Amino acid sequence: MTAPNIVVILADDLGFSDAGAFGGEIETPNLDRLAATGVRMSAFYATPRCSPSRAALLTGRESHSVGIGILTTDDRPHGYAGSLSVDAPTIAERLKARGYATALVGKWHLSSDISAPNETWPTHRGFDEFYGILPGASSYYRPRLYDGERRLDEETTADYYLTDDLSHRAADFVARSAQRGTPFFLYLSYTAPHWPLHAPEADVARYRERYRGGWDRLREERAERLHELGIAPLAESTYDPDVPRWTDAADPEWESERMAVYAAQVEIMDRGIGTLIAALDAHGVHDDTLIVFCSDNGACAEELPFSERRMNPDICPPFTRDGVEVMVGNEPGIRPGPEAGYSSYGRPWAHLSNAPFRLYKRWVHEGGIASPFIAHWPGGGIAGGEIAHAPAHIVDIVPSILDAVDEPGDGPGVSLLERWRQPGSGDAPAERTLCWEHMGNAAARRGRFKLVRESGRPWELYDLEADRGETADVAAEHPDVVADLEAAWQRWAEANGVIPWERVLEDFRQRGRAVPQ
Repeated sequence: MTAPNIVVILADDLGFSDAGAFGGEIETPNLDRLAATGVRMSAFYATPRCSPSRAALLTGRESHSVGIGILTTDDRPHGYAGSLSVDAPTIAERLKARGYATALVGKWHLSSDISAPNETWPTHRGFDEFYGILPGASSYYRPRLYDGERRLDEETTADYYLTDDLSHRAADFVARSAQRGTPFFLYLSYTAPHWPLHAPEADVARYRERYRGGWDRLREERAERLHELGIAPLAESTYDPDVPRWTDAADPEWESERMAVYAAQVEIMDRGIGTLIAALDAHGVHDDTLIVFCSDNGACAEELPFSERRMNPDICPPFTRDGVEVMVGNEPGIRPGPEAGYSSYGRPWAHLSNAPFRLYKRWVHEGGIASPFIAHWPGGGIAGGEIAHAPAHIVDIVPSILDAVDEPGDGPGVSLLERWRQPGSGDAPAERTLCWEHMGNAAARRGRFKLVRESGRPWELYDLEADRGETADVAAEHPDVVADLEAAWQRWAEANGVIPWERVLEDFRQRGRAVPQ
């Protein structure tokens, strides 16, 4: 068989139920088509933060073991390096050694030093081409772009929009590779729909009326559709006590505008995926391309500004292209959408995005780690629109790709290829213990049971087959399961270099450094 092309598409902070194929009311026809002719996973997990997920996705290793425990700050000697370890090969390096053309288009966020090219930059980690941003966020109108190792200092045009730019650059890479007859690996790492809330007026206008119904009613509707789609049972879901009911919203007009912009960002990303698929079709390589789509974590409940140190020029330009000061914050006086505002959509709308789950990005309850997932490869036997329900983890993507190109994998992950090909076969995969840690938040899942805790709090136990919303703690009823999973988590933490959060916090305090938010 001819070596398949590989496309990995990563959304940034997309909630579990945002896309139409996962119960959302946002228009995502291209993702929906991939799902209808591919396979979805109902229990696919990322990590609870962007950099750790990217590290795990690219190396197939647990992120702590390859230098990424929190984000990309170098916290040594008592914390993590904050850069992807050069000792762990990336999937780009592996495929490049097999003759693949390789490209990263979009967000990197795996280097602690972005001041000058170094061994941790994408061009040194197996990517022939890099076009995008190095830090974790950017203006959609005025990003600090790099082409290879060269920063692009040219001012963007009046109609520039980052998501569109990345989509067209990805399609161009596909076209050039296909014309050469070279198998290719494309890592399309969108910044959408990560804050700031930036989107053109024409796209926002289509959603204004849709979100005037409020987050609580829409959350219930999404839960019902997830049940109808066969993705999640219609069970109890925890309503966040910190989220007011829509009838109590202080400024519903402004609140609905925030979600309308966010939805527009998602739709524009989906439209870009359509541009990429069109390029695959135009060059006759669609059926021979394995496409994998997921999000890097659950929806983001962060309110801006949460730390002045994060609003640096690499992330937030102080002025627009017209010289207007950029206003950072979540308040009605700062309009979401245009370039002069720099906002996020906040906890209530993140609660909708994560329906029917609990909590958000940064936490390891289902709302922080459950990711929408689609695999599509008609020529490789992945088709039919079925849903696979066995739990899987982002470390499984590398071994699955290696399996597709007939190369043995290594590391903690397993190949999901046969599970994608036969999602309804009824052959239950062997139970695995999946573990997470982020800033003291910890979890371990095996089979139906999940042990989870927030930092500084006792362990909780949930039966996810009966209670995916994590509403009823059954730890007292199953002390043996708690003890077993806690011991398994501890072994995992020790094996992968997880640094106790208390030790990291103490080091921050001693050095007078701000604690990550």
